[in-house]
Amino acid sequence: MAQSIAQLKQRAGSFDWGHSVELDDIKNEVAIIGIGETEYTGASGRNAKAMALEAVAKAIDDAGLKPADIDGLMVSKGIADQLTPDDFRAHFGTAQEIWFSQEGGAMIWGATCAHTAAHAIRAKQASTIVNVFSVDWATARSAGTGSPGDWHASEPMKAAFELPYGWFPQPLYFATFAHRHMHEFGTTPEQLAEVPLAFRRHANTHSGAVMRERSMTLQSYLDRPMLADPFRVEDCCLISDGAGAFVMCAADKSADRPHTPVVVEGVGLGSIEGAPYISQQKKITATPQTFAAPWAYAMADRSASELDVIAVYDCFSVTAMMQIEDMGFCQKGEGGEFVQNNRLHFDRPRRQGGIPCNTHGGLLSHAYVLGIAHVIELVRQLRGTAQNQVEDVQLAAYAGFTAEEGSTLILRKGL
Repeated sequence: MAQSIAQLKQRAGSFDWGHSVELDDIKNEVAIIGIGETEYTGASGRNAKAMALEAVAKAIDDAGLKPADIDGLMVSKGIADQLTPDDFRAHFGTAQEIWFSQEGGAMIWGATCAHTAAHAIRAKQASTIVNVFSVDWATARSAGTGSPGDWHASEPMKAAFELPYGWFPQPLYFATFAHRHMHEFGTTPEQLAEVPLAFRRHANTHSGAVMRERSMTLQSYLDRPMLADPFRVEDCCLISDGAGAFVMCAADKSADRPHTPVVVEGVGLGSIEGAPYISQQKKITATPQTFAAPWAYAMADRSASELDVIAVYDCFSVTAMMQIEDMGFCQKGEGGEFVQNNRLHFDRPRRQGGIPCNTHGGLLSHAYVLGIAHVIELVRQLRGTAQNQVEDVQLAAYAGFTAEEGSTLILRKGL
């Protein structure tokens, strides 16, 4: 892992605004063998726990297993109403012991759950682990009982320092980042538009996307009113109901499953100073991906140039663009130029530059389930069963994000 430190120093330049979390090597220890999703919608009246159970059942079935085969469960702590082992046993009518971790689910944990699972498998705490994430925020918002901005509004420092000056909610935070990116690097509205345009095109041909058949052109994007300058509404993520899950086991136990296993080659985790207080971040034109991606590449013994497809946490268009920069696909500040000319589209050959990204539509156009669907989409790409299939996919990466932290997950097609 010494190579990781050298890469981090080269990429970051300075450590005074963030650092990498030192993760031990788990290359080729874990594989994803099953995936499952609910329907993704706007306000549906469904609750998060019921959707989570539906996604888990589908993932278990996809893996060719039965509920009694599951002895590990991973969820995200404090987000919506996630499952417990008791919920699992009660719903499926099983009685097995279940190792339980709240360091799973989506966002950054959509990547780092594989690292946590590897340690549980090493310690023989579990052998077959399901990771699940569910959210019913569209229903909650329509009922006036909750929204993604609630945590920000209730956090004392934000409530006392940021909100009184009108710096709330999240679109204003990231619009500030986008303006700074434009100021420092000359990024244009037309370049920023390339991100939502690519993801909307992917959603239009993906049966699971909320925004399918709602086409968008550059002109129709530019004609839209500003939501938070320079953002139009298309630069901002959806609010959705839905759940996704995937099943993990030891890679050397994955070959006899119904589908091609997807093997974890690398995991990285990075953190920046000043977050979650976005007003206090020292470098707002970069993301924690600066520290996460090189660590994952080093663990996998890979580079950005080897990746065939990526799925990037796209809460806002500029977040996706900056993470693409920080993952090493171009130099810092060149993201606007890099994404031009359809370079994020699924059917553009890699030899023409660019990288297929968010081939399901992402948070901007597929569904806002905080990254769990991103990982599932990459599994489908590596299996060769994606609806917007990239040609000859062997290697993929997921980039997770929370503003404070970033994560990177390198996946390869198994044998």
